[in-house]
Parts: sequence; structure tokens; C-alpha cells
Amino acid sequence: MIVKMPLQNFLVIDIETVSAQQNYNSLNADWQHLWEEKVKRTVPENTTVDEYYPLRAGVMAEFAKVVCISLGYFKKEKSEYQFRVKSIFGHDEKEVLHNFISTINQLEAVNNHWCFTGHNIKEFDIPFLCRRLLINGMSIPSYLDFQNMKPWETNMVDTFQYWRFGDYKNYTSLKLLAASLNVPSPKDDIDGSMVGQVYWEENNLERIAVYCQKDIITVANIVMRFKNLPLLTEEQIVIAK
Repeated sequence: MIVKMPLQNFLVIDIETVSAQQNYNSLNADWQHLWEEKVKRTVPENTTVDEYYPLRAGVMAEFAKVVCISLGYFKKEKSEYQFRVKSIFGHDEKEVLHNFISTINQLEAVNNHWCFTGHNIKEFDIPFLCRRLLINGMSIPSYLDFQNMKPWETNMVDTFQYWRFGDYKNYTSLKLLAASLNVPSPKDDIDGSMVGQVYWEENNLERIAVYCQKDIITVANIVMRFKNLPLLTEEQIVIAK
């Protein structure tokens, strides 16, 4: 699928999520109990449930929120493609989700052959977005509702799943896959485990957005590798402000 699909049909996405509250003590008694029930079988030895909250709450949709969604798409300009990147971010999750859906609807109006593309989006990003849409009282658009689709009907390209080639024993991170394919991995001052800290302690959404953008550029270059095409140059990457 990746090899045959035109570049303009890849819509690369990545989301950044943080815990809905800064720490366990910020939860009311009911939610503290729900957290304890959720993690009681997975809390590492010598770690308390309140210590575990900032480590894992940000990736559990019931206890987290989306603070940034980055999107990237290829557009032909004269003789070569540009990769255009946009980030939607903010403290108000419902507004972030609304702006994301509005952006996708605009794309759908001009190109209905596009596919969500990303690393591990099948098991994380897409399900997380759907859950948070429902939690915020928003409808799930048809292009996100994969539960009622057959596998060949889904508009999704997952580089993590593609790299498996049917081998489901191991997890390959985006960083490792990029290194294996000789795709330059951005040298950033944060990684995924630090996003919550940057959000709650620094209140720095712009820093999180830059990190998210670098990930989708990495995914775009992995797509180029899969298609046996030259990597994107800095001049081909356009980041919308």
C-alpha cells in the first residue's frame, strides 16, 4: 500500500497527550479510586499509585487529554514535493479537537483519497482521539470510525504495523525504525516521557508542538524510505505558523 500510494494521499499525524490533572492529589476521591482500580495490576514494585500517576496517566484516555495534534501532507510544487506541517495545540482540549476535525473536513472536501499516516497510530493515536471526542461530547467522524470497517476499507497507513511484516512479537519505536532506515532522527531537548513535565511545570505548549512536528517529519521520511525515494531536504519542509 505504501509503495503504490501517491505521496499526496499521505496525511501524517501525531498527537501529544498529558494527564488531565497535574498529579494524583489533584483528583477527587472518586477519580483517585478509579485510578487505583485501573492500575492496580500494573504498578511496578516499590512504586505507589500516586507516584505512578504522572508516569502513566498521560497515555490513558480516561485520565488524559490531547494538547497537540500535528499534521503534515505532501504537495507538488513545480518539479518537486513540499511537505507542509501544521500544529493545532492548546489547553482547551475540546477546541483542539474541533480545530482538528475542521481541518480534516477541509481536506476531505478536496481529496477523499487521503490516508492517516503515522507510527503506531492504529493502536494509540486514532483510538485515543476517538475516546477523547466521545468524552468531550463530540461525534466521531466517519473517517475515524474504524470499528465498523473491514481492514482493507480503513484509510490508515501505520509505519509500525508495516515494519512488522506480519511479525507481532516485538515493538519497534519510531526512533529505532528511523535509525534502522538511516533516517536522521531530530536531536531534541525533550522526548515523549517529558511532555507532561514540560506541560505542567513549564506551561510550554510551543515546545511540545515543535517536538510533535519533528516526529511527523521523521515519519514522512520513513515513508520516503519505504517508497525508495530521496529523503526530504530542509527546503522541502514548510512549517505553518
